[in-house]
Amino acid sequence: MIFRIKGMCCGEEIAVLKRQVGPLVGGELNLAFDLLESKMTVLSPDEAVTSEKIREAVAQTGMEAVPWDEFCVPGTCGVEEGAWQRHGRLFMCGASGAFILAGFLLEAYRLGSFWDALSEGHAEALRYGNAAILLYTAAVVTGIWYVLPKALFAVRRLRPDMNLLMTVAVLGAMGIGQWLEAASVSFLFSLALVLESWSVGRARRAIKALVDISPTKARFICPTDGNIEEKPVEDIPVGVTVLVRPGEKIPLDGVVTKGITSVNQSPITGESAPVFKEPGDEVFAGTINAEGAIEFRSTRPASNTTLSRIIHMVEDAQARRAPVEQWVEKFALVYTPAMMVLALLIAVIPPVFLGGIWTDWFYQALVILVIACPCSLVISTPVSIVAGLTSAARNGVLIKGGAFLEAPARLKGIALDKTGTLTYGQPTVQQIIPTDNHTEEELLANAAALESHCTHPFARAILEHAQARGVTFPEAEDFSILPGQGAQGTIHNKSYWIGSHRLLEQWRHETPEFHEMATRLEDEGHSLVIMWCNDHVCGLMSVADQVRTEARQAISELKELGIQKIVMITGDNQRTAEQMAHTTGVDAYRAELLPEDKVRFVAELEEDLGNVAMVGDGVNDAPAMAMASVGIAMGAMGTDAAVETADIALMSDDLSKLPWLIRHSRRTLKVIKQNILFSLGIKLLFISMTLFGTATLWMAIAADMGASLLVIFNGLRLLRSKQQGQERINSDSTDPPFPQPLRSPGRQFPA
Repeated sequence: MIFRIKGMCCGEEIAVLKRQVGPLVGGELNLAFDLLESKMTVLSPDEAVTSEKIREAVAQTGMEAVPWDEFCVPGTCGVEEGAWQRHGRLFMCGASGAFILAGFLLEAYRLGSFWDALSEGHAEALRYGNAAILLYTAAVVTGIWYVLPKALFAVRRLRPDMNLLMTVAVLGAMGIGQWLEAASVSFLFSLALVLESWSVGRARRAIKALVDISPTKARFICPTDGNIEEKPVEDIPVGVTVLVRPGEKIPLDGVVTKGITSVNQSPITGESAPVFKEPGDEVFAGTINAEGAIEFRSTRPASNTTLSRIIHMVEDAQARRAPVEQWVEKFALVYTPAMMVLALLIAVIPPVFLGGIWTDWFYQALVILVIACPCSLVISTPVSIVAGLTSAARNGVLIKGGAFLEAPARLKGIALDKTGTLTYGQPTVQQIIPTDNHTEEELLANAAALESHCTHPFARAILEHAQARGVTFPEAEDFSILPGQGAQGTIHNKSYWIGSHRLLEQWRHETPEFHEMATRLEDEGHSLVIMWCNDHVCGLMSVADQVRTEARQAISELKELGIQKIVMITGDNQRTAEQMAHTTGVDAYRAELLPEDKVRFVAELEEDLGNVAMVGDGVNDAPAMAMASVGIAMGAMGTDAAVETADIALMSDDLSKLPWLIRHSRRTLKVIKQNILFSLGIKLLFISMTLFGTATLWMAIAADMGASLLVIFNGLRLLRSKQQGQERINSDSTDPPFPQPLRSPGRQFPA
């Protein structure tokens, strides 16, 4: 069950809802909250927990729960809300300010000067005119209109919160005749809540801006009559041909069938350079077609495009709170009651034991209540986290929660898969060497027959080479994959195997002469794909991949950021891995690893260093990603498995996103720490001033509102976090120290 919670605008309300609704649904773990959307999700499996019971429980807190399906119909969320629901808080705040201004002007006219109206002291409190008191009272009522129900709930539950703090402070100021200050506290606190609501809305709009990237309509060729029609993207079926003119946004995910163009993919990937597209290439919803008209076949419905999944992931990520968010929430639970006790002690101890004036120290206690409001402390963290997540999404980095936004800042080591991560993952066939009376065409045809069932980059290279040479290949039967090693199948009633040299060595099928040739090629840095049958080796193919142009620069930046060890792990042979490590400048490498070897290796690396990231393609490397502190999928745009597997998905094939991610994570943590220290520092300063009797309610409310504004705007700065364009350093520049195979003391891994 999902509810829209009216009145939930701060982390404090979430804590209240957890205490009130949690026991009803089997515990707090069965509740999830989205502060930006004011959404509460109930995960309770108990069918006895009805929607009506939950709404009653929420109503007792002074908030209102509305079933989400009543509030939000797809595409029309919030339309049902009237002006009062959308702007009531702003209206009441404005009314409070107007009443204060009217009361102040009336007093200034009655007393003959603005200064006299502003500087009335305790002894002169009775000088307020009745009309001014009435206006100030109206200002108080309108100012705490949304606060009072929550304060009353806090009293009933004996759980003091910021709403109760403000209400007691206002009533106390009225009790000692400080009507103007009571009204001012009400107005300024109401204004602070309006600004807080605005900041949440600002972050919400930043996410919703992603929705606006994708067009709402698309032109397509009707499959029944061939006419060109234009319909909402939700009504476009999968498999039809969609037309896109130059300069238009691409409305759906698909594969180009006609036309050549370049596409600006920056709305999804953050990359600035347009990407060339021709028939057979993928295009994605929300990207911008440049100069050429194209036709493409839609491959996903509008509800499941890459862009829609990104939006869904970013929205869901808000519920996965960062450790610092959890700390702030726990701290606030203890902090607020402690401040209530401190205010009580300040009001009582000096007059009773030190001969102080009751009115003066009661006033100082009210100052404590105002400055103790944890609003700035509680709101700063979720705003910063959401701004950080949204900014990352804009830069083509999809982070699945606050915890994973924090994690890159603490990384000590990174394990990088080779194929598709450090390289482009698009190897090509370099040499074909048939043996035992086989011809090149026969060897290539049989290899293509087996590889046509595989998705490995080497398999695609062989298939593309066969197609380029016009080689037709038979159908392989009884096909099966040997994970991490190769494949086997039956061709023309004869069993064949294809795979690495290591797999061939295990089968003991090679002759000494073939072994010598294969070893020599491997020593020269070739990656070999070998094919054999029951009684002999058919031949081998040399396949090569290219290093990404930005790989070496990215690794250099990671080292500058203080990453202690960067390790390349691969299933390739030692010599190929050695040359790749030498080119990219990694600290160490490990070759000839099976998928399970990678898992054990990452586990040991994490044991040695602490927090470790595993960067791979999100599919083959999924087990190792799951083992690492952070799993990062490389080039995940359009790949369902990659997005689902990883904690963080780099939507483009750009390794420079890795150092950007770490900088962004550290910057986010820095902003959060700044906000927490500033909020607590301001409060500590005013508590000290209060103990010396020098603080005033004016100063306290101004400082509290100022602190709230500063931490909110400081957090929203993260929305402007952009990747800086940097000149890439070619891999043929100064060679790094030659890396050595990584050896872990006391344990070895099967090669």
